[in-house]
Amino acid sequence: MSLADLFTETASARRPHSAVKPLRIGPVVVDPPVLQAPMAGFTNYAFRQIVREFGGAGLQATEMVHAKGFLWLEKEENELPDRLWGVRDEARPLAVQIWDNDPATLAEVGAKLAHEFGVSVVDINFGCPVKQVTERAHSGSYLLRFPDRVGAIVERVSQACAPTPVTAKIRLGCTRDSINAIDVAQVVEQAGGAALTVHGRTAQDFFTGSADWERISEIKPYLKRIPLIGNGDLRSAEAVLEAFARYDVDGVMIARAALSRPWLFRQAQAALAGEPPPPDPTLEEEREVMLRHYRLVCDRFGLRKGTVLMRKYACCYAQGRRGAREFRTRVAQVSSPAEFAAVVEQYFPRQ
Repeated sequence: MSLADLFTETASARRPHSAVKPLRIGPVVVDPPVLQAPMAGFTNYAFRQIVREFGGAGLQATEMVHAKGFLWLEKEENELPDRLWGVRDEARPLAVQIWDNDPATLAEVGAKLAHEFGVSVVDINFGCPVKQVTERAHSGSYLLRFPDRVGAIVERVSQACAPTPVTAKIRLGCTRDSINAIDVAQVVEQAGGAALTVHGRTAQDFFTGSADWERISEIKPYLKRIPLIGNGDLRSAEAVLEAFARYDVDGVMIARAALSRPWLFRQAQAALAGEPPPPDPTLEEEREVMLRHYRLVCDRFGLRKGTVLMRKYACCYAQGRRGAREFRTRVAQVSSPAEFAAVVEQYFPRQ
């Protein structure tokens, strides 16, 4: 049975979408207008494949790829970053997110992704708040302090990638006292960006508090040509519907909630089509999803490394489940397939 078969149709005939329409990113049609966020350390090929098998994501994205690191690996090691695992061959549309602070470096990598890898969208990260990216590398959300620099990067990368569209992902600003998302949004559009995604927090907030969708919505009137995509705190199909109903956005992006519920996109798609969202998988079905995910990771990295890498994903799957704390404690210590299987069998038993 495929992962998609875990869900059964709950309506005899599909009803048309409401006022929510597909969005366009340059020539790329995103339907439904629900995007899977790039998340460092998580949205690799295995995770993307699980989401793809459930369905419902209009556009998926890789983990963010460091542009300088890409070029160094290619030149010195004749290798590609692990974060590009699967990119050449997997289904489209697919976005690859890149980060750095040098327009020429970003343009060179963007051009390779667009013309050699044939990706659908090249996305530039201006939103990452972690210190390694901001304070040490002066990249990510650090660049929101310098809208002109953001514009120079977007313009250079857009020219290098054409006709592949280039998008940008930002936060509301660096701090709550320096919110400048409207200014940055206009710069991105004027520089040739094809879409803008805004996370409704500042870099100072990191992931605390609640995403401010009112602030996201305020940006829309200032964009004349490109779509606005909102991001932050979308944890259910109902939250997706509410975002479209209450706020002036063209699309939404689901991030952390999908790590524990990769079927959330399918549920959001059904809700947008006017259907009752399919139920979450049963405990046994979720177990099969997790094991499928595990096999994909091990196929790429080998049993030992794959088992270690799978720990963090397994912890996500347990979120909200009875005994989740104990499961996370035990699964975080496994180092072999036998140990992993034993823990999963105990906490996600066959019915």
